[in-house]
Amino acid sequence: MPTTLEDAPRRAPERAPEVTVRVVTEEGRRARSRRPSIASLVTTLVAAAAVVAVFLVVGVVTGILHLNPFSTTTIDRSPPAVLKQLNNLTRYTAAQGKYESTLDVEDDVSILPSFIAGEHTIFIARGTVDANVDFAALPDDAVQVRGDHAVTITLEKPTLGKPVIDPDTSRVASQDRGLVNRIGEFFSSDANGAQRFYQMADQKLAAAARASRLLSRAETNTTTMLQGLLGRVGYTDVQVRFTPQRGNR
Repeated sequence: MPTTLEDAPRRAPERAPEVTVRVVTEEGRRARSRRPSIASLVTTLVAAAAVVAVFLVVGVVTGILHLNPFSTTTIDRSPPAVLKQLNNLTRYTAAQGKYESTLDVEDDVSILPSFIAGEHTIFIARGTVDANVDFAALPDDAVQVRGDHAVTITLEKPTLGKPVIDPDTSRVASQDRGLVNRIGEFFSSDANGAQRFYQMADQKLAAAARASRLLSRAETNTTTMLQGLLGRVGYTDVQVRFTPQRGNR
């Protein structure tokens, strides 16, 4: 039986393909071109870090920047000094000597080698010693006037003061210590034994002052000072005599 058009199967109507139209304006193109890539960002960061690093290195080398992560800051919280006593001085410092002494001290432990126990130190000490004349103990007859323009003054001989060691110029030139001595440094308040060498240097400088002509220079300077002082008040003949101290007579 023939098939009619009405009996033939009907096909669903086909949809028209969808077409999407994207309009790109000139501003959109510019914004897309401005958007940086990851590679450019990384390159910029590396260049900036390199510039900062070069600036820091140059600043530290030239001294413009002081960047030391291990630097320390000293804060002085100590109160001001308080006056305890005032003393009237009657001594005249007639001369001063500057001395230097080199201490070469070795502490040897006989049963142990030096790298285990022992110490060898070279200490350079610099200081001064004064020669003083005491005017406080003058007797009543210490000044004898002879005529109108002559006078005789009797004084006790000059004495040496205590050596004053300069801590700024005195130093440990070299020091070799054994292992036991190095360990003991951590438990000692005087790590390099400076107090001991200061005491030894004190004796050395005092001995050097006694052996020098410091006392005779003090007598000469005292005589010159008194002659100039009394000469201004009309004394043309001023004689100064030095006698041993009372305790040494």
